[in-house]
Amino acid sequence: MKNNISDTLQKKNNMQRVLFAAGLIAIFIGTGILGFFGARKIYREYRKYQLMRDNPVIEITDLKIKAPILEGTDNKTISRAVGHFIGTGDLGKGNYCIAGHSSTIYKEYFNNLKNVRSGMQITLYDKQKNRYIYTVRESFIVDPDETWILDDFGDDRITIVTCTDDGKQRQVVVGIYQKAGSR
Repeated sequence: MKNNISDTLQKKNNMQRVLFAAGLIAIFIGTGILGFFGARKIYREYRKYQLMRDNPVIEITDLKIKAPILEGTDNKTISRAVGHFIGTGDLGKGNYCIAGHSSTIYKEYFNNLKNVRSGMQITLYDKQKNRYIYTVRESFIVDPDETWILDDFGDDRITIVTCTDDGKQRQVVVGIYQKAGSR
């Protein structure tokens, strides 16, 4: 009888040790995973603010959008920031056209753009952090091959292009230039 009790206690102690070890391993793995994703998030935020410090920036406060603008709209550029269509206007001059992802695959800068409304303010900051203020005039959907939206319309505007949720079409937001100012 003593052996049965002793064996039972021994098995119980062994089981407790195994469960304790498994718990410690799970804690270490969980901490490692959280640490990896946390460090990745911190690095992405650091790169974002570094890019915003050194490049023009777009901000739509009502939609909580704030993103650096780089030259070009190739995949490498718009996977890191918003891209300016080379050959279109400049800040406060002509049709300043930019594109960015509204997908969680890349930078999700324009995810909230689908909530834009006429009258909202779009602020651009150049490298010296001078402000260029635009007011949203319209938002509409086009097919990807409709490049007329990049044309010069004889006024000073911003044209923002992003994908629709299904990725098959493009959402276009047009803002009309109002004024410039320093910080």
